[in-house]
Amino acid sequence: MTASAWLLFITISLVTALSPGPGILLAISNAVAWGPRSTLWSSAGNVLGVFSVSAAAMAGLGTLLHTSAWLFALLKTAGALYLVYLGWRQWTSKTSLFDAPLPTQAPGGKSNAALFRQGLLVALTNPKSILFFTALFPQFIQPAGAMLPQFLALTSAFAACVLTSHLAYVLVARHTHRWFGTPRRGRLFNRLCGGAFGLLGLGLLRLNSPG
Repeated sequence: MTASAWLLFITISLVTALSPGPGILLAISNAVAWGPRSTLWSSAGNVLGVFSVSAAAMAGLGTLLHTSAWLFALLKTAGALYLVYLGWRQWTSKTSLFDAPLPTQAPGGKSNAALFRQGLLVALTNPKSILFFTALFPQFIQPAGAMLPQFLALTSAFAACVLTSHLAYVLVARHTHRWFGTPRRGRLFNRLCGGAFGLLGLGLLRLNSPG
């Protein structure tokens, strides 16, 4: 691609990655609950999900979602239910994440593998991501060139933007940790995150098939 095309792609990717969504919300929630370092595990899972979703789009799954109403509905429902489940867990949490200083590594009860899996599932169960890549990549793919190097370059650039956005939001979470230091504000944070997860899930259920 030309330099101007790369600049346009990076700009679109950054704007998309910085837009609040399930991955961002998960990064903030995990940063507060388990610490910034442990958030890297959920973000790494999210990045693997991005690569998987991108590969699925390149393999034609995006086109299949356009034409198969039942497949689209199945993936949409799975993603929505998972987000609602995350929201319910956050909403009903009886402990405040802000009672103790912001941890630097995960305490017992939440393994790195669980954080990684959580981030992966959030990325994999969102059909909007597949449709996004299906719509975006053809604009920047050179048909005459080899597909694999272009796929790796574009997806790696997008994944880097995702990690950058997660880091930015985690830094914000560090600065807001003290403000939420009282139990009442801690419960408010649980309600806000839980409600946001639930609304994202319900919003996903309202997503109409593009086919």
